[in-house]
Amino acid sequence: MGPMTDSPAPLADPHLVFDAVEGRRDLVILGSTGSIGTQAIDLVLRNPDRFRVTALSAAGGRVALLAEQARLLRVRTVGVASPDAVPALREALRQEYGAGEPLPEILAGPDAATELAASDCHTVLNGITGSIGLAPTLAALKAGRTLALANKESLIVGGPLVKALAAPGQIIPVDSEHAALFQALAAGTRADVRRLVVTASGGPFRGRTRSELAEVTPEQALAHPTWAMGPVITVNSATLVNKGLEVIEAHLLYDIPFDRIEVVVHPQSYVHSMVEFTDGSTLAQATPPDMRGPIAIGLGWPMRVPDAAPAFDWTKASTWEFIPLDTEAFPSVGLARHVGALGGTAPAVFNAANEECVDAFLSGKLPFNGIMDTVTAVVGEHGTPESGTSLTVADVLEAETWARTRARELSAKAIAEARA
Repeated sequence: MGPMTDSPAPLADPHLVFDAVEGRRDLVILGSTGSIGTQAIDLVLRNPDRFRVTALSAAGGRVALLAEQARLLRVRTVGVASPDAVPALREALRQEYGAGEPLPEILAGPDAATELAASDCHTVLNGITGSIGLAPTLAALKAGRTLALANKESLIVGGPLVKALAAPGQIIPVDSEHAALFQALAAGTRADVRRLVVTASGGPFRGRTRSELAEVTPEQALAHPTWAMGPVITVNSATLVNKGLEVIEAHLLYDIPFDRIEVVVHPQSYVHSMVEFTDGSTLAQATPPDMRGPIAIGLGWPMRVPDAAPAFDWTKASTWEFIPLDTEAFPSVGLARHVGALGGTAPAVFNAANEECVDAFLSGKLPFNGIMDTVTAVVGEHGTPESGTSLTVADVLEAETWARTRARELSAKAIAEARA
């Protein structure tokens, strides 16, 4: 099948593979000690004939694991965001490598991941969490690397910047939902697409009303029924902010209007998303919940990686449910559509305010419903931004700083009023 003929071409297009090559691919893994990074390394170690990792980067909080990864993969370079982590990392590398073995080069500082993203390789896997992943995303695209994108925030906050740099087919999404849409879209042209259906597990509070959510605790919010993720992403799943971000991401990746992107709750998390075509057919991509499948798509497309993740056992009975989203209890998806349609710095404000409010909730300073109440207030105060066509990184950083400050102020005010 040829490439989609509509214009402009979507950022993620399964019909176009940017700089595709056969044989072993050289990879750079950003965020290597996190959930995405560790699972990607597991995949690489099981497929040494397909992948070779040349560099790793991490925040610097888990230097022993980073050193072990560097030794197992025999990387050339290791980067850490925290310069303070360098002495401990160097010592951990010495212990891993043993006497006489040359150690990998160490890069340190907030720009380490960005520098590695532009280094010589075929594919950069951006598994960093948060909007700090924007600069590495832009660096990888500018350097002409294929970008396996797990860092949704960089696309959310810097959509126009990413779109200005990315060549058609240069981005391969790694989120399970967007990897599912990516694969299903391979069955037709963009003109054939009626709508995208993004599935949501519903998180730990599926079925609860807004009033029933008022007293939930951080421990309850972190108890996700399906996925094992970091604390911020897990709380985002509980509020469904994560799903709102994914709606914005789907719009940016596939150039489908917001009114043709729907969310449906699917508790089993077997179907990762669906594409409905104009002839009435719906294609669903389904696997048991395991991120190694989407990671394999990001690293290997258009080739499949055998046994990347478990498959279904069709000899056992199972029930799959699909439930409409409760927009009153979980208003985050609607708010995300709003800021996505506004564009400019509005998505950055939404994302930054949410991160601050999640931190406040996890530390016991803000109730669960206060997360979205505060984010909504910050977005409302931000107002309608200017067109995103001239958006700069400085604009994004300024908007994020304002949103974080205002979110902290409104959170403190809400707490004070509640105690009065």
